[in-house]
Amino acid sequence: MTDIMAPTADTRVGPHSLCAPEARKFILVTAILASSLGFIDGSMVAIALPSMRASLDGTLVQAQWISNAYMLALSSLILVGGAAGDRFGLVRVFGIGIGIFVAASMVCAFASSADMLIAARAAQGFGAALMVPGSLALIGRAYPESERGRAIGIWAAFSAITAALGPIIGGVAMTFGGPEIWRWIFAINLPLGGIALLLLFRHVTQDPAQPERGVDVPGALLATLGLGLVAFALTGAEHGEGFGPRNALYGAAGLLALAAFILVEKRSPHPMMPLGLFRNFGFSAANLVSFFIYFAFSAILFYLPMTVIAGWGVTEIETAAAFAPLSIFIAMLSGLSGRLADRYGPMLLMIIGSLVLATGYGALALVIPSQNFWTAVMPAMCLQGIGMGLAVAPLSTAVMGSVNSKSTGTASGINNAVTRMAGLIAVAAMGSVVAVVYGAAGGTESFGSVTEAAGHASASNAAFVTVAWISCAFCLAGALVAWIARGQIKKAVA
Repeated sequence: MTDIMAPTADTRVGPHSLCAPEARKFILVTAILASSLGFIDGSMVAIALPSMRASLDGTLVQAQWISNAYMLALSSLILVGGAAGDRFGLVRVFGIGIGIFVAASMVCAFASSADMLIAARAAQGFGAALMVPGSLALIGRAYPESERGRAIGIWAAFSAITAALGPIIGGVAMTFGGPEIWRWIFAINLPLGGIALLLLFRHVTQDPAQPERGVDVPGALLATLGLGLVAFALTGAEHGEGFGPRNALYGAAGLLALAAFILVEKRSPHPMMPLGLFRNFGFSAANLVSFFIYFAFSAILFYLPMTVIAGWGVTEIETAAAFAPLSIFIAMLSGLSGRLADRYGPMLLMIIGSLVLATGYGALALVIPSQNFWTAVMPAMCLQGIGMGLAVAPLSTAVMGSVNSKSTGTASGINNAVTRMAGLIAVAAMGSVVAVVYGAAGGTESFGSVTEAAGHASASNAAFVTVAWISCAFCLAGALVAWIARGQIKKAVA
């Protein structure tokens, strides 16, 4: 590890370098630790949600908001976080983000109620919005161009490893550690964040700011308000209340706030989401495909653990195995799909990947009633891993290839925000779906609750089957959009 990250003979420090050449490896470790905080935390929470609900006597709606409070803050503020780093200093904003994330994590660890946990998760998301954009930007500032690719490769590899280890660690802990062990999922962020801050401020020598850069505060507030109200409306209520007049009012208010957000972005001198990029049909299509794919992906990964843990009685460590094919196939296929995207254009790979995902989710819908985890659910999840492995790299290629070189950073940030918004809306919208279908199928408790009530497992299965079919339809829609836009992206990449 030390040899890989050791500085080369180039010892020059540019005018905007953050650190001395010999300190670059410590900045790289800091970026890896910061990424690990978000990756491990997010994947562990999905596994631990049934235990959190039982421990805090939470409802399905509260379980959704344990996830959505984090995603709302992160998705609506991540672009502002990147701009704030440019305006006030990358290291300052990055460090503040880590501090907020760690402090909120400790509140999560000691939460005495579901509502307290939700509030702390929102604060975590705010910290992550300042921290996540800075992780990769730190490497870009610290390393010269000749070494940057290798450093980013190391960062990406460790990020993939932590993403894969998160569910496994969470599954082992939840299976053998007792019902309250979920609190340590958040507490582990304290030493990791402390090490990251120590390395960051010990080895940074300068942190240039750009006072002339603006931060789109009105846009951030409107995006947060609009997405929050829409997510709240889509979440609905438990036990089949569904999308009533009150939720319709919240939804309408959210859409008005988002419309105001678009007007602000159109007139802002420093927009967090430059609307001009969406005039490029290839860019718009690539982001729409991203939304469809990540909507389906997020819905499956949120509701599958609750189905098999709370409905079937499968252990957390077994459930964690369902996440393994995702990391394995993305690692195996991303390089190949990236090369094929360069050769044949990204849309062909996105079409194939979307169709494989649709097949996997359709298969999952068909096999769920059998309640056979290893020989039925796992093969379907392997198809999900293959589909994501084929689609992820070409999606990035399509987004980057549809804009000019000066806009690639902004385009990447927008795509990152779109995928996170997709996850937020998926978890919220599918909550109402599972609540209604669960009740209609004879469920007498709540989807995702740990109970041995008669009919609970079959009603949970029926609810998740609906989610799986909707996810299948979204991926088919993604394949159709990719097919329509294939010529546009090819021209842009060429």
